[in-house]
Amino acid sequence: MKTELQKCLDGEVFNTSDKEIQNFIHTARKLTRSYNSITSTDSIRRNELLTELFGQIGANVNIDTPFHCDYGRHIFIGNNVIININCTFVDCNKIEIGNNVLIASNVQIYTATHSTNANERLVANWNPNSELPYFRAYALPVKIEDNVWIGGGVIILPGVTIGKNSVIGAGSVVTKSIPENCVAVGNPCRVIRKTNEKRNEKN
Repeated sequence: MKTELQKCLDGEVFNTSDKEIQNFIHTARKLTRSYNSITSTDSIRRNELLTELFGQIGANVNIDTPFHCDYGRHIFIGNNVIININCTFVDCNKIEIGNNVLIASNVQIYTATHSTNANERLVANWNPNSELPYFRAYALPVKIEDNVWIGGGVIILPGVTIGKNSVIGAGSVVTKSIPENCVAVGNPCRVIRKTNEKRNEKN
């Protein structure tokens, strides 16, 4: 039988009140509280906390504060990554960030979601004494590939992949995956043009 965590990572409805999952959440809250309160010049301690918090963190990663996440352990970050002020990553499922990625301030990445059908989203005749929450949730992974730039205030929704070298304009709401080598903007976010990445590679 699958654990609730396995259900979560498989994109199935899972119990957010599960003890193992709650332990992840409480640990992440503790570590992010420590990280957000430490001086920005204490690079050694900052790296120690992020190494403990994340599933993986590469070299030359700078995450400005405040930073917030849900589980922490499902965040995987490559090399040469900047995550600016006041970003929130709801990493119930995996959030994978490649190399050479720039993420501006106030970016929100969500993996958790619910059915749009109220009968499916809410538990009928829910009992407050139940070990289950009154709602049903599931989560889908998010992937940001190499060399991507995410503008300020962008919201990335569950199940989205942003292809390598692409740029997401400030304030966009990314509801569907974006191909490689594109500039995409808007709500919902749409491709407006290709980048000149391939031309530059030939020069």
